[in-house]
Amino acid sequence: MKFSINKSELQNALTVVHKGVSTRSTLPILSGILLQAHDDTLTMQATDLELSVQYSVSTLIEEEGETVVPGKLFFDIVKNLPEAAVSLETAEQGVTVSCDSTLFSLKTLDPQDFPSFPSIEPQQTARIPFSVFAPMVKKVARVVSRDESRAILTGVLIKVEDTHLRMVATDSYCLAIADADLEEPQDEVFEAVISGSFLQDIASLPKADELISLGLSENQIVIKYQNTVFINRRLEGNFPNYQQLLPESHTTRLSIDPRLLIAAARRIALIDTKSTPVKFDINKDSQTLQLSNTAQDIGSAQETLPAVIEGEDMMIAFNHSYVIEGLNSIDDDTVLLEIQSPSKPGVFKTDKGEKFLYLIMPVKIS
Repeated sequence: MKFSINKSELQNALTVVHKGVSTRSTLPILSGILLQAHDDTLTMQATDLELSVQYSVSTLIEEEGETVVPGKLFFDIVKNLPEAAVSLETAEQGVTVSCDSTLFSLKTLDPQDFPSFPSIEPQQTARIPFSVFAPMVKKVARVVSRDESRAILTGVLIKVEDTHLRMVATDSYCLAIADADLEEPQDEVFEAVISGSFLQDIASLPKADELISLGLSENQIVIKYQNTVFINRRLEGNFPNYQQLLPESHTTRLSIDPRLLIAAARRIALIDTKSTPVKFDINKDSQTLQLSNTAQDIGSAQETLPAVIEGEDMMIAFNHSYVIEGLNSIDDDTVLLEIQSPSKPGVFKTDKGEKFLYLIMPVKIS
């Protein structure tokens, strides 16, 4: 095998493919990247047997063939090469990688030992503009649980029906919902729970004015975008009935600039960033929100912010990190906070532009 490719093109490809390289397996072949050079196309594959990634790119191929290179090392080498054409040529029991005046010789593995790429026939399919898909994922996926004992909460529920797209994530303390209207109706209803970390990797791919395809089989997810195919395990189980958590009414509504609230919450939390909640004292007469925090043997802090307030005065407390996490997902100049009582969840939402809701459980005030 022998081919040449622009360094930046190769690096971009490996940035995507190396996400599938196994870092834990005892099987050496899974730590490698399969390179296949055929018909003026270089196809790269990586898998950890749970996630499989395939990337194809047009390449100047002088000799067809295939090999398996050490994944992490090859990626690190390419990242540090000068901006020039990269040539790769197989030799006995290895490959040479040359770029400008730099030359590497690497040991390789037998491509016959590399697992074949899964062939999946999706039962449900959805096609979504990537420009809509990526921002929504970034808003909700940050809320997924890190606790693998409840695997379903590590995922994002994605539902597409007709022209409506909804993404939902929760870690049982917070709940994030993002909605969007699609220009083109879908042929069928699509609904699946997909790993949040996997979706974040997909959402970080280069933006393009193209569609991303989501396919669902019995136990796997197939995602196709540009010249890349991702196959990952579908999360099994029943996603929580989040609808029953959404309040139907509120007694207090506050409207405020989310950037002001984030900055103030960060300052107030400096008193004790680990455990004590930040209190929200909402006063209708003065049209102010006072944030405060008190930690025994340390001190206290408070800050008053202007706000537009409707309804009753209210005192409620939240974990400051959850508040900041949710508000960081909001791009609008104004956010609404709706509250029923100090013991029931508070709901941050947007009233214009994007459609985003963030529910957060309160902390008992001592």
